[in-house]
Amino acid sequence: MPPVRKPRADATRNREHILEVAKEAFTRNGAEASLDDIARRSGLGSGTLYRHFPTRDALIEAVYRSEVEKLAESEKRFAATMPPLGALRAWMLLFIDHVVDKKLIIPAMNTVAGGSIRLIEGARSLIHGAFIRLVERAIASGELRPDTNPQDFVRALIGIFHTTALPGWEESARRLVDILIAGSRPS
Repeated sequence: MPPVRKPRADATRNREHILEVAKEAFTRNGAEASLDDIARRSGLGSGTLYRHFPTRDALIEAVYRSEVEKLAESEKRFAATMPPLGALRAWMLLFIDHVVDKKLIIPAMNTVAGGSIRLIEGARSLIHGAFIRLVERAIASGELRPDTNPQDFVRALIGIFHTTALPGWEESARRLVDILIAGSRPS
């Protein structure tokens, strides 16, 4: 069996560019966004789009997965460049932004076989792992109390998202991040 080749740099760039354009289109127009329009707006041909994403479902799934991967990867970047508690806070705030963006693309995600729940469930482990590592790092550094349970942070943040239908939930969520962190600091 021949070795698997790494995609060419231009193919990777084209794929990423299509995903960015598609995210904007699905956010703006929902599942009705025209794939031909996405190809045109990306400056690439329809053949390039379909080579990477043979179906609308494949493109919608790839857009969501790409956003989740960016969120999960930010954990490593924050951990490498910030103190543990600052990295945790920055990541939690970025997660709130992710939920805002996800709310905008959910109508398109709901058209995929299995719906948005299947996509969200499939990405849960990436997000959960990043979150837990950041909380554990803050505990290990002494910036959070040693009796802090990382799962409590997860549950608290997930609980916030049950209020996304209420006006002002984003500002409230950002305040609650600071309250949660302050309440978990050593005395």
